[in-house]
Amino acid sequence: MCGICGELNFDGAPADLGRIARMMERLTPRGPDHGGSYSDGALGLGHRRLSIIDLSVRANQPMVDQCLGLALVFNGTIYNYPDLRAQLCDLGYGFFSGGDTEVILKAWHAWGEDCVARLDGMFAFALWDANRRVLFLARDRFGIKPLYWTRDAHRLRFASNTQALLAGGEVDTELDAVALHHLFTLHAVVPAPRTVLKGVRKLEPAHWLRIDAEGREQGACYWRLNATRERVARRESDWVAAVYDQLMQAVRKRLEIADVPVGVLLSGGLDSSLLVALLAEAGARDLMTFSVGFEDTPEEAGSEFLYSDQVVARYGTRHHRFLVPNAEVLRRLPEAVDAMAEPMFGQDAVAFYLLAEQVSREIKVVQSGQGADEVFGGYFWYPRIAAETQGSAVDRLRRHYFDRDHDEYLRLVTAPYAGDDYTEALLAAKLAEPDADEIIDAVLRLDVTTLIVDDPVKRVDNMTMAWGLEARVPFLDHHLVELAARCPPGLRLQDDGKFLLKQVARGRLPDAVIDRPKGYFPMPALKYVRGEFLDFMRDILHSQSCRERGLYRRTMIDELLDAPDQHHTRIQGSKLWQLALLEYWLQRLAGQGI
Repeated sequence: MCGICGELNFDGAPADLGRIARMMERLTPRGPDHGGSYSDGALGLGHRRLSIIDLSVRANQPMVDQCLGLALVFNGTIYNYPDLRAQLCDLGYGFFSGGDTEVILKAWHAWGEDCVARLDGMFAFALWDANRRVLFLARDRFGIKPLYWTRDAHRLRFASNTQALLAGGEVDTELDAVALHHLFTLHAVVPAPRTVLKGVRKLEPAHWLRIDAEGREQGACYWRLNATRERVARRESDWVAAVYDQLMQAVRKRLEIADVPVGVLLSGGLDSSLLVALLAEAGARDLMTFSVGFEDTPEEAGSEFLYSDQVVARYGTRHHRFLVPNAEVLRRLPEAVDAMAEPMFGQDAVAFYLLAEQVSREIKVVQSGQGADEVFGGYFWYPRIAAETQGSAVDRLRRHYFDRDHDEYLRLVTAPYAGDDYTEALLAAKLAEPDADEIIDAVLRLDVTTLIVDDPVKRVDNMTMAWGLEARVPFLDHHLVELAARCPPGLRLQDDGKFLLKQVARGRLPDAVIDRPKGYFPMPALKYVRGEFLDFMRDILHSQSCRERGLYRRTMIDELLDAPDQHHTRIQGSKLWQLALLEYWLQRLAGQGI
């Protein structure tokens, strides 16, 4: 929906609005409709707006309530804001705007930190309470909306992306060895609060952080996912009905809470196809759908048009289909990398970037199927982990999910970046957290609350918002996720996974779409690296910048370049692309003068 930024000086020095302006410039693609700033002594806020709810100037930001002494910058959508507004009206609050932003202001005044747990939606916001002289930051339960920050002894700054934060200056851009271990083990996932840059951190999902004018911090987690069984077992048919009801509610509110049309990113898979079916059932008219495809290779088809066309035919959507040649992918790759707040190894990042460009010419809001596989057990490694009886939870996850083990990582990086097996330690602790009945329950919870945040969810936000397009993800509705987490994993993993969604889809979608093998967003040119793409990656890894950085061992680079098609991760990602992407991302940051 928007881009936010700001700073709070702990020494009382006035906020630097010139610095805020430079940060806002980096956020303009996220919010092309309006820009504004606000200062109150040591506090400065900046905002770029994408107008979705209450399109009037009354909803522009930073939003200031002079009577209450509050100012807010907010990115996201609060789907239950009409209900909250009604509650606040009953408490005596009046409103000067018609959207969800002002509801957050009044909710803070009424309920303080507890207001965050009442919000149903995707959000990252910063609220300044001038009376208490505190800055309050908060992020939604699944980190759908990003919030990066940096601080030193003198100030704290925050922003919706790394580029804006770095544009503010004075940020430590040395590489974080712990984050690098996560990055190359978990296919680009670096769980919050870390990033690959030492001086850049991100607020954890489902957390808030309060900082006073002297720099004293206090934070808390306001929501946790319980993955234990219900005491009274439900029948299979009851689970199917419950999932349908909750998913329909999630789809409907993401359709209705908008003052602009809402479309669908239709991949041709079960998840996005089911969204089309449910939107039609919810009464959506003249629904726009969008698909993208790429050139085939001998190993893999580059599109899923065969399946998406069947859904379009059944529901009569206004469909837009884009076929992107490989030459265009390579030409536009630098732009997509520039849009990455953090390095992203997933080959579909570029696909989403190119698709979002086309979609943004037609519409401002789309629904997308991210989260369905994590919530309902759609990936191949889940049943493999569930079937094993030996080893700890993290051992099982390592065997079926990790991109490389610790020994291979040590062969990849030079001595200054080597260290302990940081990823095993982190995930072992998370998998041992209470309120999960079985190992597979803990694994599924880890995926939906941690791993998905910094892989597909972040990719979709970055690539769509690079074009001022808001993506809404009904499968990450927290009510739906809570329901699924209480379901026996055997039921979720039945029939090669996503059994409950397949049952919901029966009769609503063609069987060919429901029963097709699990697919992944196809972009073969970045998976089977050859030709111009191989030359591109070779140039990056042989560049002077890469050699001077001294991150990679040259023996590993040579090994990957000699046989790129023989080095893939367990989930079929190119290991060569991973090395080249990180180095290229760092070079692009430096080239932008950051």
